[in-house]
Amino acid sequence: MFEWSEEQLMIKEAVAKFVESEIQPKRDELEHGDLPPYDVIRTLARTFGIDALGRESFKRRIEREKKKEDVAGESEGDPFLGSPKEGGDGGAAAMTLIPIIELSKVCPGIVTAMGVSVGLAAGTIMSKGTIAQKERWGLDLLTFDKIGAWAITEPNSGSDALGGMNSTAKRDGDEYILNGNKTFITNGPYADTIVFYAKLDDGSGTNPRNRKVLTFILDKGMEGLVQSKPFRKMGLHSSPTGELFLSDVRVGKDRLLGETEDETGGTGRDSAKDNFVTERAGVAAMSLGVIEECLRLSVEYAKSRLLWEKPIGDFQLIQLKLAKMEVARLNVQNLVFRHIEMQKAGRRLTLAEASAMKLYSAQAASEVAMEAVQLFGGNGYMSEYRVEQLARDAKVFQIYAGTDEIQVTHIARDLLKE
Repeated sequence: MFEWSEEQLMIKEAVAKFVESEIQPKRDELEHGDLPPYDVIRTLARTFGIDALGRESFKRRIEREKKKEDVAGESEGDPFLGSPKEGGDGGAAAMTLIPIIELSKVCPGIVTAMGVSVGLAAGTIMSKGTIAQKERWGLDLLTFDKIGAWAITEPNSGSDALGGMNSTAKRDGDEYILNGNKTFITNGPYADTIVFYAKLDDGSGTNPRNRKVLTFILDKGMEGLVQSKPFRKMGLHSSPTGELFLSDVRVGKDRLLGETEDETGGTGRDSAKDNFVTERAGVAAMSLGVIEECLRLSVEYAKSRLLWEKPIGDFQLIQLKLAKMEVARLNVQNLVFRHIEMQKAGRRLTLAEASAMKLYSAQAASEVAMEAVQLFGGNGYMSEYRVEQLARDAKVFQIYAGTDEIQVTHIARDLLKE
């Protein structure tokens, strides 16, 4: 794949029109944190049939599971990965990546809020949960009737998310008592459903770093669960981020993901690592949107801004900036196209591939956005010219879903393992 198909270009244009009519007028409210993004997300889902697609996909999946057919490894419409068994021209992956790219040109935070709710919260439940858990929580998340959060990061265990985790789950008869503090949780302040990771404290004296990681599904309003107000952040203001505080939250086994402590079933650590790959692949599409928009705005400005009675685009230093932006655009676009081709062939990214994709794309987006600010000069520092917002938003790509430094270690370790 080296370019979008005609059908994909039609979808691209339709999403771009939606962004222009439904999101651009609300950009200031979203940017200032006055408007949570969830009604906009639901309008997007209705407009493009994402909710109906999620409902139909869910129905087919549950019917087959009840017939005990093998559906292991299939995606449930993940907005970052699509389905690895789709055939054609990369259909599902392309059709989910295109909205991410177009939305990220104006409001990357909406993509983050949407992706965490469906790709991580719903994706975890649909991948590792029981049929009863999928029916109870999965469908509402896939259709955006409810909003989900994925809670793994803690104040003292960001990059060391699994080993340094301090949140605990203690058995109490047939129930568990959960305690802990999670931070930097996307959708945390408003989430209806929370996928919560904790270490099993069984009193055996096992080194805390090596304890089992269990996953629980929580609901807003449970006794002992406190969801903080949204944080004030450098960027990505349209994606609410907050903290979760759990104090003796009592849950039954029906809220334990998969209803088992057996890690050989792929719960806990495995589900977290699977989601790391999901997140990192998605960042490339978001990066491409930011790069494309920064380049478009920069080219327009280079043609219209005069210096010494000449367009600044006539000067070689400006031309160099534009040329480097175009190189970055092509490289990141090729990574996205490669991902679509892999989905078409039924292949998932390895951890090294996803980490490399994320590392390069995030760095490229941040560098291009900052160069766009520089090209615009004083105007670039003003919010009216939009590159200021995109530069702030792009910086987090190098931090969330694993910092640049963590990507390097994951790439190397995955390459070096036997």
